[in-house]
Amino acid sequence: MTAVPEHRRGPVVAALMLGMALAALDGTILSTAVPQIVGDLGGFSVFSWLFSGYLLAATVTLPLYGKLSDTFGRKPVLIAGIILFLIGSVLCATAWNMGSLIAYRVVQGLGGGAIQGTVQTIAADLYPLKERPKIQAKLSTVWATSSVAGPAVGGLLAGYADWRWIFLINLPVGALALYLTVRHLHEPGRTRARESGDGARTKRGPHTPTGTRPRVDWAGALAVFATGTLLVTALVQGGVAWPWLSAPSVALLAGSALLAVVTFLVERRAAEPIIPGWVWRRRPIAAVNLALGALGLLMIAPTVFLPTYAQSVLGLGPIAAGFVLSAMTLTWPISAALSDRVYNRVGFRRTAITGMSFALLALLAFPLLPFPGQAWQPALLMLLLGAALGLFQLPLIIAVQGTVGWSERGTATASILFCRQLGQSVGAALFGALANGVLTNRLTDAPGDGLPRDLDSVAHALDDPAALTARAADFLRRAVDSAVDAVFLGAAGAAALCLLVLLFVAPRRFPVHQDPAPDPDTRPSKATGAATEPS
Repeated sequence: MTAVPEHRRGPVVAALMLGMALAALDGTILSTAVPQIVGDLGGFSVFSWLFSGYLLAATVTLPLYGKLSDTFGRKPVLIAGIILFLIGSVLCATAWNMGSLIAYRVVQGLGGGAIQGTVQTIAADLYPLKERPKIQAKLSTVWATSSVAGPAVGGLLAGYADWRWIFLINLPVGALALYLTVRHLHEPGRTRARESGDGARTKRGPHTPTGTRPRVDWAGALAVFATGTLLVTALVQGGVAWPWLSAPSVALLAGSALLAVVTFLVERRAAEPIIPGWVWRRRPIAAVNLALGALGLLMIAPTVFLPTYAQSVLGLGPIAAGFVLSAMTLTWPISAALSDRVYNRVGFRRTAITGMSFALLALLAFPLLPFPGQAWQPALLMLLLGAALGLFQLPLIIAVQGTVGWSERGTATASILFCRQLGQSVGAALFGALANGVLTNRLTDAPGDGLPRDLDSVAHALDDPAALTARAADFLRRAVDSAVDAVFLGAAGAAALCLLVLLFVAPRRFPVHQDPAPDPDTRPSKATGAATEPS
């Protein structure tokens, strides 16, 4: 039995897909319009914060939104997130300089964090365990389509209209998503008091019949937000805006460590903590948090460094380079949609291990590609990688959502999404330092003086081959090839770490919480206990 009757699922699923499209497009549509934005507003030295600011706000607010959705219900959190995102979009379209645009992108990110986590949680509420790949495959298709279409749409709007339309086109999409959510998403009343998996009596869930006023741990929310802000800022800007061993990096990392201790103490004393201890005490959730963190880490290799490789080493244009990367997004949703046929036979853990094993092979194969090679070669590896990661990620998300009841699902979902995005921030910092280190080492023997010494500068230099001798250009291409090979080897290390987590931390079988949600016209029902995953 689902929280939404069969005849109401269609409009709600459409609302979820539109909401996901808002968050997904926003991460890709802006990339090709940066030259026009910088030309209009200036601020070239800080334009990277157009992306970092959004990522920062969306990441650090995920735990808060997850807890709020468990306390007050999914619908108000999703509605608030869409409205906040649209307000940010309107403000971005009115920006008068780079500073204001960055500030408004942070507002967008605050809404985007609510959309990402809540959409995934509602998707799990809508469908029983065996049917969840259907909705997850649709959401994965939205991400894949956005990855392919986003840069092209952004370039067209910036080139033939105005870059401000990149934000304004969010309004009709968001308005329709908002209407469908308000009109068709109806959450049932349910009993708030329940027994948690750790034996503690908790009070969670919307529409409490007992009259108990829900409590929000605002002190913990502020502590989590402050800790995450300092940590993600240090990871995103370290080695970019300032050196890693500089005073700003040391101060931010030390501050985040101190605040992490404060957060732990605050959350330990809170009656309803934003990040409950059971998120890490329960083995299935802790294992998936670590595994998805490793996924975020390794995803930096294809998403950040493959386009540079395609353009600088293979000599492709930006659009062709994007299509090499998009090969991964073609097989990912297909693999995710079919994953239930695998995990219903062998279980969640074995399915995830199989997917990550193939991902490890694809990552290890990348450094073996010939120099300079052909575009179809990395594209073929991306096809394999996408299929492997679709087989890995979706079963683990469904497994975690299946281990908890309605009143904990938002928090559990937010925790794994938070770990995945934190892993991406760590990966960007770690692999960026690795790539520049390898490049610097290779360039010590560079022919001639005056050649660039970091990856971004080398990529820009190769965009203007007339300024380089044939020997220098070939040397730089080989240096970039070595740097990207090192990153993919590092990503393979992250994949191996993920396999170790799945083998030695994840349970052999994930427990399945039997918590059928009633239809709106029926009385609330209690959880019927726990079972084991399908096998």
